[in-house]
Amino acid sequence: MKKYIQRSITLGVFIAASVYTYGQTYNDYLGGGHNNGVVITSSSSVSGTSPDNTFNGLGMNSEYMAASRFLGQATMGANRAEIKKVLYIGSKAWIDQQFETPASLLLPQLNAIMAEIRSKNPDAYGPGSVHFNYAWWQTNMTNNDLLRQKVAYALSQILVVSSNSDLDGGGDWMASYYDIFINRAFDNYRDILLDVTRHPAMGYYLSHINNPKTDTILNIRPDENFAREVMQLFSIGLFELNMDGSRRKDANGQAIPTYNNKDIKEMAKIFTGMYGIVRPCPDEELPAECTCYGSDNPAYCDSLSMTCCWWPKESGFGYGTYVLDGTQPMKMSENDHEPGPKRMPDGTIIEVPGNGMAEVEQAIEYLFNHPNTGPFIAYRLIQRIVKSNPTPGYVARVAMAFNDNGQGVRGDMQAVITAILLDKEAWEKDDYFDHAPGKLREPFLRYVQMSRTFPNKTDQNRYWYNGYYLRETVKQHVLAAPSVFNFYLPTYQPAGDITSAGLVAPEFKLHNTATSIAYINLIHQGLFNNLLHSWEDTSPDPDGVYLDLDALENICNDAESLINELDILLTHGQLTDETRHILRETLDAVYWNTDSQYKYYRVRLAIFLIMISPDYTCVR
Repeated sequence: MKKYIQRSITLGVFIAASVYTYGQTYNDYLGGGHNNGVVITSSSSVSGTSPDNTFNGLGMNSEYMAASRFLGQATMGANRAEIKKVLYIGSKAWIDQQFETPASLLLPQLNAIMAEIRSKNPDAYGPGSVHFNYAWWQTNMTNNDLLRQKVAYALSQILVVSSNSDLDGGGDWMASYYDIFINRAFDNYRDILLDVTRHPAMGYYLSHINNPKTDTILNIRPDENFAREVMQLFSIGLFELNMDGSRRKDANGQAIPTYNNKDIKEMAKIFTGMYGIVRPCPDEELPAECTCYGSDNPAYCDSLSMTCCWWPKESGFGYGTYVLDGTQPMKMSENDHEPGPKRMPDGTIIEVPGNGMAEVEQAIEYLFNHPNTGPFIAYRLIQRIVKSNPTPGYVARVAMAFNDNGQGVRGDMQAVITAILLDKEAWEKDDYFDHAPGKLREPFLRYVQMSRTFPNKTDQNRYWYNGYYLRETVKQHVLAAPSVFNFYLPTYQPAGDITSAGLVAPEFKLHNTATSIAYINLIHQGLFNNLLHSWEDTSPDPDGVYLDLDALENICNDAESLINELDILLTHGQLTDETRHILRETLDAVYWNTDSQYKYYRVRLAIFLIMISPDYTCVR
């Protein structure tokens, strides 16, 4: 703010500035180095600081706050060092560095975890979804590919499979599926969509693995489940869209459907004949008490049930998931693929005689190139990464990046991600004052951020976490959505002011009287007890993860310094005066002079109060 200074001014309670201008008036402003002739005194200062920093710009945290806010969007949790890196090299350079950072995949991590578990217990169950969770947490607590993992997590909420199904027993299936998003996060959306279509986890979840062709005599018709969802949820949506994500209207002012039931039936014909690859037969010797009866096929005896199980020599159509390798793409059985032409919603005919997989690829190409796909995917990714209610202009700008990365390439995820994160609506300060500037942080990501932002120490360098408490109490964990529609619809509107304003708030679907209290208990547990823990019994050796907050304890005697540091790390400069006042009063009361243990409680209480405040949970 510009000031017209003639004689002297007093700034607040703590700062007095005398400016001698010899009576003349000049136009200037205070701060950011414009402090010639200004003498600044302060009643107190933290060690290593100077009152002059209030005006010369060195004491301002706005750039730290902006970097923190950016990383709040681009990562699942960033520490002080990462914030400083963004400050030093800039947001665009940080994004470019992340594009080059090697991927941290889950399946190799899961295999390593299972090898360690079975070294102690050869008959251990798994891999199941709990081991997938172990691998996810181990990866995301030790990785450097922060942006890639954030994008992968966002994609997993658009192209959904879930352990809330029989996939619960297929941890390797889930890890391999999630690795599509990690591997492809910076590639092309066409490749993501095709890999998802061919993955047995999706084939099993939406029932197009072993999907048969039409047999009118037996009254068999192709399963329509995947055909419906690949259009409705993964690509083009229910209604025709403008570039800005708004619905196109017909002459009567009605929204125009993108497809109908007949189109679903036609699309379903394409996704027939796909089957899974049989995994290698176990090369163990058959126990003497197990007798397998005549067949040319190899057989093995299940070591758990001691019953004989036939093992097919070769892969083929119709085998159940028990014998399949859930990490290998599905293949095509031409004999079981629906022959003949298939008509797409706009009349395009797809038919490649004798090559069913080519028809699958053409169908994915058709959906990928549909004019809806750009704005459809743009809107959903913006919601997952930045805000719940992007303006039409924001959606249009990201959709244009999807349609053309500037070099004639459609679907370039690097262009899309850059457009989302560097758009003016994602970072401009004016956006703070918009009527719908942000979103409710997902409860899962709140806990991940706390786990990643602060230093920690471990007993055995394991970050294995079963995630059960998160899943059961706040109703969210990665790849554990209640249905293919994710944890919440992108159009969800909670009753009250948000709906009255015509806005959406998807994450509020998870927010109720039970989950809100459970979240408070979750954060308290993580702060004052074990941050993460292993489900496996490792007694008598301890096996936990604990926050290491020594650095914060060193500055906590000055409540304002502690609050400012946590505002940078957690709330990106969005702590209100009201919340700050509550924090000061509460923290100042936590003190005793018999020992320094009060610092332990003071720091954790400060984090706790911030993380359950609306300033933190509603991010702008």
